[in-house]
Amino acid sequence: MTRPVVGIIGNMSVLNETYHVHAGGVMNTEAVSKVAGCIPLIIPPDPHYVSVAELLEVCDGFLLTGGRPNVHPSEYGEEETAAHGAFDRCRDAITLPLVRACVERGQPFFGVCRGFQEVNVAMGGSLYPEIRDLPGRMNHRMPPDGTLEEKFALRHKVTFTPGGVFSRLLGADEVMTNTLHGQGIKVPGARIVIEGYAPDGTPEAIHVKDAPGFTLSVQWHPEYRASEDPVSRPLFRAFGDAVRAWAEGRAVTPARKTA
Repeated sequence: MTRPVVGIIGNMSVLNETYHVHAGGVMNTEAVSKVAGCIPLIIPPDPHYVSVAELLEVCDGFLLTGGRPNVHPSEYGEEETAAHGAFDRCRDAITLPLVRACVERGQPFFGVCRGFQEVNVAMGGSLYPEIRDLPGRMNHRMPPDGTLEEKFALRHKVTFTPGGVFSRLLGADEVMTNTLHGQGIKVPGARIVIEGYAPDGTPEAIHVKDAPGFTLSVQWHPEYRASEDPVSRPLFRAFGDAVRAWAEGRAVTPARKTA
C-alpha cells in the first residue's frame, strides 16, 4: 500500500549569494518518513508555482515548518518595524489560506515554530515581534554559536493543561523542549486553544477548537531527533495516523476512484 503524502512547506534560500532554491531541512523529511510513516514532499511556498487548491488534492497532510523569515505583521493588522525581522510574503500567501482550508476540510496539519505562528495568524491572532524584549520573558532564540546538538538542546519546560490533548497524547503534564524562536503569540486567534506554556508564560502548544482534523502545533522543533525523543515521537506518530486516516477516507470517494 502506498504511503500517504505529507507536504512539507519549504523555505526560500540563496546558495552562493546568487542561486535561489526552495528547500527543507533533512530532519523534517526524516521525521515525516521514518516516524510519521508518510511520503515527504517538499512544497515550494510560492503562489506563482502552486495553488492551495492543488496542494489540497496532491497532499494528504501538511507539515508547517520553521523558517527564518517571519509572518508579515500586515497579516494581523500591524505596521512593519525593524523588530519584525525578515519576511517571506510568498510563503504567507500559501500557508495562511492553506491552514484555513485544512481547518474547514478536516485535513491534517502539524505546525512547528513559524508554522505554529502561522496557524495563530491564519485564525485571526497576532504575534509579538521579539519575545526576549518583553518584561519577564526569557530569550527563546537559537544560541548563535555551538554545534547543532547544542543549538537544539533541551532548554526549558513546557507545562500542559492537565487532561488536555497534549497531556493525554504525551502522557505527561510537563516536558522539556528545545527553543529556537524570536516571535510568539500575542493575541490568540479565534478558536485557538493554548494548552502549553513555557515557564515565562510564552505559549508553546496549541490546537484549533472544534476542528474536525489534526491541528496540533508547537512552538519548539520536534523534528530534531524525532525518532529518539520521547516527546517528538508520539507527536509525529499521531500526526501520521491522522494523515493515514484522511488518505483512507479520500481513497473511497468517487473522485479518487476515477483518478
